[in-house]
Amino acid sequence: MTDVLPERLAEIRDEFLELSEQDRLQLLLEYSYELPPVPADYEGHPELAERVVECQSPVYIIVDVDREGIVAMHATAPAEAPTTRGFASILAQGLTGLSAAEVLAIPGDYPQTLGLTRVVSPLRISGMTGMLLRAQRQVRAKSAA
Repeated sequence: MTDVLPERLAEIRDEFLELSEQDRLQLLLEYSYELPPVPADYEGHPELAERVVECQSPVYIIVDVDREGIVAMHATAPAEAPTTRGFASILAQGLTGLSAAEVLAIPGDYPQTLGLTRVVSPLRISGMTGMLLRAQRQVRAKSAA
């Protein structure tokens, strides 16, 4: 089977799968500390962000696609929701810099491939999946514009 994942997301997945389940949770927590800040242009403009309703926590994403079709994903997630924030960070770091086509080719089950399904609740995995699918929808919409 060929790996359709962009290199950075494949590296992140492999990084998780090399660890024990408990250490995977710790790695997700580490990612939560690395969520890049939202650019100043978006601060104070909540109407520009999309709420990820699949997440219990208030998670918002903004995806930009530039003229060359390169994606930048931004996300906000509360510090009190480290697993959700960790996954937002993985996506923000993993999608930013990819082409729109690469982002759209990411399988929707990517969150399940990180080996977290036994240590993170199904509701959180669903939220992670919702985040990815919403990011892809925004990429589709902004690529067509």
